[in-house]
Amino acid sequence: MKRLSPVVLLVLALGGAAVGFLLDHGLTTAGRSTFTPAVALPILLILLAIAVLAFAWPIRRATRAPRHPASHGGRRRRVDPFRALRIAMLARASALLGAVLLGFGAGLGAYLLSRPVAPPLGSITAIVATAISALVLTIAALIAESFCILPHDPDGPTGPRLEDDDDDHSRAAADTGR
Repeated sequence: MKRLSPVVLLVLALGGAAVGFLLDHGLTTAGRSTFTPAVALPILLILLAIAVLAFAWPIRRATRAPRHPASHGGRRRRVDPFRALRIAMLARASALLGAVLLGFGAGLGAYLLSRPVAPPLGSITAIVATAISALVLTIAALIAESFCILPHDPDGPTGPRLEDDDDDHSRAAADTGR
């Protein structure tokens, strides 16, 4: 599995910024008040960041723990790769969500700060809190994704990989004269 690209996060953040800016612009031109995120949103984003790190920490601890000769016969404790993959996918989804919401909050803030009238303090505070908590979520999710990278296990159930064990049959066909 490849790690999440910073370019993808940047594109999502720019898209979120455009949506946030255009949403507030559309609401203002329709004569309505601008969008202000709920106060609970930054709290939920921080709780999600903590949960993602808490889920990924046991995998980090199991894969990076020093080998103790007395415990487990000198081997590291095995990690269920499917569990690690599920947590890595949760971390990846959280990073994508954080990038979109970071851009969305930045777009809302950019629109409010571009207006000739000073924005209300409560609105700008909620927007800044949302953007900061989205940044925290993105960083925590990227850290959690790095925690879920499993090291290669040379003593795995399949043993060492042989040179001819690559399912490429063109080499075998060439040896038989076909």
